[in-house]
Amino acid sequence: MMRLHFRATGQGFPFIILHGFLGSLDNWRTVSRRLALDFKVFSLDLRNHGQSPHSEVMNYQVMAQDVLEFMDEQSLSTAILLGHSMGGKVAMQFASTWPEQVHKLIVVDIAPKAYPPTHRSVLAALHALDLKGFASFREIDAALAPVISEATARHFLLKNLSRTTNRGFRWKIALESIIKSYEELTKPVNVKQAFNGPTCFIRGGRSRYVEDDDVPLIREMFPRAEVVTIASAGHWVHADAQEEFILAVNDFLTRQ
Repeated sequence: MMRLHFRATGQGFPFIILHGFLGSLDNWRTVSRRLALDFKVFSLDLRNHGQSPHSEVMNYQVMAQDVLEFMDEQSLSTAILLGHSMGGKVAMQFASTWPEQVHKLIVVDIAPKAYPPTHRSVLAALHALDLKGFASFREIDAALAPVISEATARHFLLKNLSRTTNRGFRWKIALESIIKSYEELTKPVNVKQAFNGPTCFIRGGRSRYVEDDDVPLIREMFPRAEVVTIASAGHWVHADAQEEFILAVNDFLTRQ
C-alpha cells in the first residue's frame, strides 16, 4: 500500500489537490490556503514525488489507486478533485474509474490525450548531474542553465533537491523510476467510462497543452465539462494568474 504524504488544512467539504510532473504539494501551498477558507483541503504528494514513497511502478492506474487508498484512509466517501498537468490525468483516471467518489472534478491545463515526450531532455539533464560534485544550489542552477534556459523552470526543478548530512545533495524524487516510467506518463488516460459529474477544465491562454481541437474528446469523456481559458496564464495557471484561477474555481463550484 502506498501511503501518500499529504498536508491538510481548513474545515468543510473535502477538496483534494494533485500536483503536476516533477512537482509537489508545496507548489500549491498558497492556493491551498485560499481554498481552505471554504473547504478541508488535502494536498497530496503523488508517488515518486515530494515526500511520498518511491516505487518502480508508475502509471495513471496505480496513481489513481493511490488516491483511492488515501481517501479510504481518511474515511472520505467523496471529494472535490483538482489535478494539474500529470495530476490532472490522475484525477481524470480516478473520476472515470470511481465516479461515485468524485463530487466535482477540476482539471488544470491538461487533456486526456497522449503527449509527445518533451521532458526527456530535462530528465537527462537532471540525471547527468553528479550531485556529490556541487557545494551550492547556485552551482547546480548554473550547470542546468545550458540545457534549461528558463530560470523559473530551473528554480522549480531545484525544489526536488535536499541537502544531505555531509553538505551534499540528494534527489527527493525517485528520478530513476520517473525516467523509466516516463513513457507511461505520456500516454492518454485509460477512461473506463464517461464521468457524468460536474467537470471544469481550466487552461492557460499562453499554453498549448489544451487546444480547441481537444474539446470534442474532453466532452466525449466528460459530457458535462466546461472549458475556462485564463488568457494571461501559461501552463502554471494557478501561479501565473492566481486571482483569476481562484475566481474560476470558486465560480465553477458555486454554479455546479
